[in-house]
Amino acid sequence: MSRWMCAAIVAGMVLSSSPAAGSDKLAPLALDQVKVGGEFGRRMQITIENSLLNLDVDTLFLKPFREKKTKSGYTGLGMLIDTSSRLALHTGDPRILALKNHLVKTLIDSQEPDGYLGEFDRAHRLWAFIDIQELAYLIQGLLADYHYFKDERSLAAAQKQADHILRHWDERPQDWLDKLGMTFHMTNTGVERAIYPFFEYTGDPKYRDFCVKEMGVPTWNFPIVVGRYRPLEGHVYAYMSRCLAQLEWYRHDPDPALLTSTRRALDFMLHGNGMVVTGGCNDHECWHNTQTGTVNLTETCALVYVLKVLDNLIQLEGNSLYGDIMERAIYNALFSAQSPDGRRLRYYTPFDGPRSYYPKDTYCCPNNYRRSMGHLPEWIYYRSVEGVTVNLYTASSARVTLANGAQVSISQETDYPNSGNVIVRIEPDRAGEFSVALRIPRWCADPEISVNGERIGEAIRRGTFHAIRRTWKQGDRIELKMPMPWRFIKGRQAQAGKVAILRGPVVFGLDPSRDKQLKGILLGTITLDTSSIEGPLADSTVRPDGMACKIRAWRPGAWYPNAKPSLELYLTELPDPKSEAIYFHVPNPIARELSDDELFTQP
Repeated sequence: MSRWMCAAIVAGMVLSSSPAAGSDKLAPLALDQVKVGGEFGRRMQITIENSLLNLDVDTLFLKPFREKKTKSGYTGLGMLIDTSSRLALHTGDPRILALKNHLVKTLIDSQEPDGYLGEFDRAHRLWAFIDIQELAYLIQGLLADYHYFKDERSLAAAQKQADHILRHWDERPQDWLDKLGMTFHMTNTGVERAIYPFFEYTGDPKYRDFCVKEMGVPTWNFPIVVGRYRPLEGHVYAYMSRCLAQLEWYRHDPDPALLTSTRRALDFMLHGNGMVVTGGCNDHECWHNTQTGTVNLTETCALVYVLKVLDNLIQLEGNSLYGDIMERAIYNALFSAQSPDGRRLRYYTPFDGPRSYYPKDTYCCPNNYRRSMGHLPEWIYYRSVEGVTVNLYTASSARVTLANGAQVSISQETDYPNSGNVIVRIEPDRAGEFSVALRIPRWCADPEISVNGERIGEAIRRGTFHAIRRTWKQGDRIELKMPMPWRFIKGRQAQAGKVAILRGPVVFGLDPSRDKQLKGILLGTITLDTSSIEGPLADSTVRPDGMACKIRAWRPGAWYPNAKPSLELYLTELPDPKSEAIYFHVPNPIARELSDDELFTQP
């Protein structure tokens, strides 16, 4: 099976522990090779227990596909099958396996003789909002099940649905896009990544030709469109999904033009104010560059697909910048999209003003969040030709097959992100020479690395993967120390003149309900005394071993700096459900202790 086939089946990642094909620098590990603890593991477990296994799947997800009466809408059953397939393999939990089998069997049993798998009635199939996307993700979910669990029925059902789409493609109404008010790539999100795998399976060129001639995957080149208006052009989720397809296509057809749209999106996010400090990058589903943080900021679907694209880029280039962005987005935007107990999920996650949970378990955003939990194990470790790379820091362990066939166990002991102290244990089956590379975040100015208690002498540069090449033997230990001073990060655009408070990758926010003195105060008009910050303080609002800080501040209109600050703010980690503000004024917006955001100052 080619690398493209693996990537298309499982949403853009390499499943085997072999080196990445083509020009890729890194390859992730298989899901069942990694065990995850820490906050990553906690988030995965509460998603499993309180969301995935707590869904009324028969009523909400399966009944519409049995009855086939829908005229408009989206359920997300394919995404749920993808999620349960991944997590069943990763955890080995028989409950998740039973759920996955139930979902797959019921779906396949509902398939009609002509191949149609969906939930729509005959008058609205394929061309009503948004059946074609549901069908694409049903195919992807079934292919994931086939890849992980080798169920031939899943493969056959998926191909029948793909053939059904191809047979009826020329029947789409001429005014289809006008009626939906969308661009072509938004209307067909996920279709090309559902169809192409069958070219690899069968060798039949019709599947590849469809992706070339009808989907235009090799030639798609779309500008960044800011704002939301008809026709809907600047939809970030759809844009990043197409970028992901092009990145996967690039592996078997390395035409630099296939990277153009991805590079454009990345440049807009990092250098065009298109990404906010939390790692989110859209407003009301669409591109924006104002840095405002209200109401419809950071759609969960778009966030998850940005993470998927970053994962692909880190594989392709081996650039630690993508890991830096990933950890910022995961600890802040992604985890803020879930309630601390794991049951409720968000469509949008603003940082300015109150947030709300999405009222349904179905639709795209809740299901894409659950899918992201199935990806987390893949983003922690990667394998290179030289050895193994640690990308994300969390308590975890993995079994790695090196390029020479040697087996290595690697584990992390850490309370990250509470501190930047990480112990990495290396346990090769036999002594051998290879590299262990550690991501040194851009926020870390003075990292230290010791091997078996001896500090290494060479310079350690932040913003790199620092590789340690030596002959490793059982019992070897790397100790990484990354000091985490409080950082006051300067705001941009709408946040100019203000600062956000960060420590390591974590953004801290203010819950105004904690202090009666804040009632009636416009939070963004508060002015901080940056010299008064205290912490980190233990706080269990977000997680059992979470953090908080205290800082003195002046009320709006106070005669600072002469007047004594009359407020003492208590800030918690951004995923605090009641957090409503992260940006505040400071007396001197160009003071030396203030910093530009290291993620957005890279060339």
